[in-house]
Amino acid sequence: MSLRETNVTRLAQKPLDVLIIGAGINGGVSAASLAAKGAKVGLIDRGDFASETSSQSSNLAWGGIKYLESHDYRLVNKLCKSRNHLMKSYPSTVKEIRFLTTIAIGFRFPAFLVFLGTILYWFFGRCFTQAPAYFSPSKLKRAEPTINTDNVQGGFEYSDCYLHDNDSRFVFNFIRSSMDNGCASANYVESLGSERKQGLWHTKARDLISGSEFIIVSKVLINACGPSVDKHNQLIGQHTEYHHVFSKGIHLVVDRISEVNKVLTFFASDGRLFFVMPMGPKTCIGTTDDQVDKPFATIDDSDREFVLNNVNALLKLEKPLTKQDIISERCGVRPLAIKGEGGVADWVKLSRKHEIEVNSDEVHLSIFGGKLTDCINVGNEVANLVAQLGVNLTAPKRKWYGEPNKAIKRQFMIQAQAMGLDDMTPESSSEPLSDRLWRRYGRHALELLEAIRVHPSQAKLLIDNAEYLRCEVELAARHEMIVTLDDFLRRRSKISLVVRHNDLINDKGLKQACDILFGELADEKRAQYLAMKSSSGLCP
Repeated sequence: MSLRETNVTRLAQKPLDVLIIGAGINGGVSAASLAAKGAKVGLIDRGDFASETSSQSSNLAWGGIKYLESHDYRLVNKLCKSRNHLMKSYPSTVKEIRFLTTIAIGFRFPAFLVFLGTILYWFFGRCFTQAPAYFSPSKLKRAEPTINTDNVQGGFEYSDCYLHDNDSRFVFNFIRSSMDNGCASANYVESLGSERKQGLWHTKARDLISGSEFIIVSKVLINACGPSVDKHNQLIGQHTEYHHVFSKGIHLVVDRISEVNKVLTFFASDGRLFFVMPMGPKTCIGTTDDQVDKPFATIDDSDREFVLNNVNALLKLEKPLTKQDIISERCGVRPLAIKGEGGVADWVKLSRKHEIEVNSDEVHLSIFGGKLTDCINVGNEVANLVAQLGVNLTAPKRKWYGEPNKAIKRQFMIQAQAMGLDDMTPESSSEPLSDRLWRRYGRHALELLEAIRVHPSQAKLLIDNAEYLRCEVELAARHEMIVTLDDFLRRRSKISLVVRHNDLINDKGLKQACDILFGELADEKRAQYLAMKSSSGLCP
């Protein structure tokens, strides 16, 4: 029986303290926090883990500098503290990066005034990062020759941070941590509705893989469905003060267009923030910010044209980027929390701050909004609220987040050095193999060392231009609940984001990866992936 099948069975066996519906960043940190503190927890998602908004971000964990314009200083202060704490807790994953920003002539504020805002932002951040610096147009040109300075009055450089891998991997590591502490987590399990019976929640669930239906009993029910929070609350009759409005954001991934390892930041033609971000050997460009009525969105040609037109205007490239240069695309909606119905998804006035609404009478929590930067606060708040609702947390002060302690890392690095692991690092890799494995897997990286020790061939890359070893794919097959090929290529890894579709499907290593992940179902799963990509129009 696979790990996923075991967890589905466990969900139906005994009453839980808490059932969490939705396995994005809010659900993931809630599960990790509660499980570590001793609660009996279940976590389900109708899709894969982090398969919606939490896998479509800009991969930035930032302190909210844009909220200075709306004078929401309390939020900026809180987010800067959260960002710093995240950097200290995940030093291998959440890293400081410089933002090189240009201000066009005629912008709504003078460049030097905006620069003074970065000084204020730095102070809000407790001077934890490098200090900001002001740039004249000529200095901007020297710092990054690709920037088009023809219409620039000045600029500046300041620091925030980014996720070294991808957002969905970051979320999955919280879910993996929750499972290490006993949480029964399962992807592709849909909630069909919940009702209260004799003081307990009875949630009817359907396993979308087997088609079986079963009941999950819990004391507390947490709605962490991200953009679909309102929809699930309507399904089970929960009435809340907060609701969501939605803003669509897209990113395009292309071959690297800047050798500078900085985030190039601009204000797009409509005045909104626009980023050109390094993504290993590639560049990620975006984002849009358009209000949509539904919790899902797709990319259309006008979105692509907006991003391409802006990047071609803001940078001086050897040749303009076109649709043919697009390797992959990201599209998601930002759920923005508001009081009452309706509302406008204004990129300046509405923040991504979270709100947790509690129905004490029915022991139900709804989590609205949220962002990666603030995720530790969400986990702590949820644990405190669940305790107030009467669930006995047997280890309430236990730390539930962060990289493993230094002794475990030291043990891993000593073993890796003794094995000569870094000598096995492929020439195409951007960092030592030991650093990469530790960042992705933490204490579980020791399991990879053992696999490589027994069979050195386990340290070989399977897929060209994708920094994943055979032992990593085997680990994913055993422990990461891979149901579809997209789960692995898009969310446990970022392979399909950085390798062109045609190159990927024609790579001999992909067939080997499918054999490892799915066994006798390998051909079927590969065919399903190709059909999904074709039908969604995601084959550039």
